[in-house]
Amino acid sequence: MFNKLKAKLTGFKEKIGSKIDEKAVAIEPEEVIDVPHEDTQPLASVPSDQDSPEDTPVQAKTEEAMHVSEPVIEETAAQTDSPDKKKFGFAQKAKALVFEREFILEEDDLEEPLWELEMALLESDIALSVSEAIVESVKSQLVGTRRRIGSNTGNIVEDALKKAIYDVMSANVFDLDEYVKDAEKPVHIVFIGINGTGKTTSIAKLSKRFKDQGMSVVVAAGDTFRAGAIDQLAIHAEKIGVKIIKHQEQGDPAAVIYDAIQHAKANNADVVLSDTAGRMHTNVNLMEQLKKVCRVAPPDLIIFVDEAVAGNDAVERAAQFNDAVAINGSILTKTDADSKGGAAISIAYITGRPILFLGMGQGYDDLRKFDPQWFVDQLFAE
Repeated sequence: MFNKLKAKLTGFKEKIGSKIDEKAVAIEPEEVIDVPHEDTQPLASVPSDQDSPEDTPVQAKTEEAMHVSEPVIEETAAQTDSPDKKKFGFAQKAKALVFEREFILEEDDLEEPLWELEMALLESDIALSVSEAIVESVKSQLVGTRRRIGSNTGNIVEDALKKAIYDVMSANVFDLDEYVKDAEKPVHIVFIGINGTGKTTSIAKLSKRFKDQGMSVVVAAGDTFRAGAIDQLAIHAEKIGVKIIKHQEQGDPAAVIYDAIQHAKANNADVVLSDTAGRMHTNVNLMEQLKKVCRVAPPDLIIFVDEAVAGNDAVERAAQFNDAVAINGSILTKTDADSKGGAAISIAYITGRPILFLGMGQGYDDLRKFDPQWFVDQLFAE
């Protein structure tokens, strides 16, 4: 999953890591005061600012003092020119020379790698505005500030990438389970999208999910346009054990869904999940039909369903449907087969509406609640 995007992010990490190594310099060890144990002076004898230089017992470290076999004092209470200056003993000094470096990257240092990162994101089906937001975030984190390196420059770059992608994906987060649990019943949810993206299967998966949570579910076979759509939903409903309301093919979808709402109210059902015919936002007749459904049986939520593997096409369709009927969230199917991850990263940012679930397989339980942190971790998993 996401293998192509993983490879591109790894390439960027390596390139910036090399640039950091090139720009990094060892941290200069601080001045050390080492005094033989037997000659250690009490704190009270440390000269004040008013004492003359002749009265100062120890003014500086000498080569002889650094090689004595006696223990040394690593810190003293003596005042230095800079009150914030730390004093290192010999071991600390050596450690700093080996392990501790720092760097400052300038904008020119990152111009070429950031351009390559943006191209890599676009090639991974991440929308242009989203790619620009990620690149700008990485740039702001790495350019112009003095950073200290531990043992791995790659960690610095990876942390910047993780934060940039996480911020984009977590801008809109919504817990559907909690919403349905707390909302006035019945909760009516309408599913929309184009043909063949997995609306009916997603309805079946959510029906199973809500039933497992102890809720009663009614499904409405509102896709009266596609041959076999009613039978497909009926088979799922029978397997899961939920009530289905259906009319004949080519019937009025608004009437089917209205009847489902009335049945849910009469039987104290908790949730109504309404299937609709696949349509493009440019199909005027079907869009008017959808608007009629929303007038006759107003939904509490409208969920857009599309395939993660559709990439930028899914992002564009999500934006267009959102403009037409104001979606409340999205479900992305076939995420387990997505090598790029672009749609999942982009849709919430572009539409301003959350991704609710990711379809991860064909089983009824193969529906994963969307978690931005989990998603980012998958991108950087070994």
